[in-house]
Amino acid sequence: MTATHTRQAHTTKQNWASGGTIFAAVMLMIGGVLSIFQGIMGIAHNTIFVTTNSYVFSFDLTGWGWLHLALGIVAVLTSFGLLANAAWARVTGVIIASFMFITDFLALPYYPVWSLVMMALTGWVIWALCVSGRGETTARYEAERQERTPHHV
Repeated sequence: MTATHTRQAHTTKQNWASGGTIFAAVMLMIGGVLSIFQGIMGIAHNTIFVTTNSYVFSFDLTGWGWLHLALGIVAVLTSFGLLANAAWARVTGVIIASFMFITDFLALPYYPVWSLVMMALTGWVIWALCVSGRGETTARYEAERQERTPHHV
């Protein structure tokens, strides 16, 4: 006797995975917008930033502003790709969030609280994209395996 089993539309793992992707997309968008504002401040009026003489890394603040502006724009565009569930957006999101994390680390002596907040935000984005991607891949594999395997009672 053979029984047919219907697949559930969404498993718990798939729900967690899609929730993690949406979380990462929203956080990446917020981080990108904040980075755009930080870039505009650096470009338009670079005396707004405090500089320290004893820091190992020395940057031109106008160039620093352009870097933040570019990273912010790419981060916002990537977040739209994540919300559209584009395959390229997950890898791009991790890469852009990693670059944002590094730039915030380099700005640590100038604005320690802001840099730590932004580092925590981008760290959560990286975590969410890595975890949710693994969950979706596992769920997709399990669904394909269920379709290939005959069910006998």
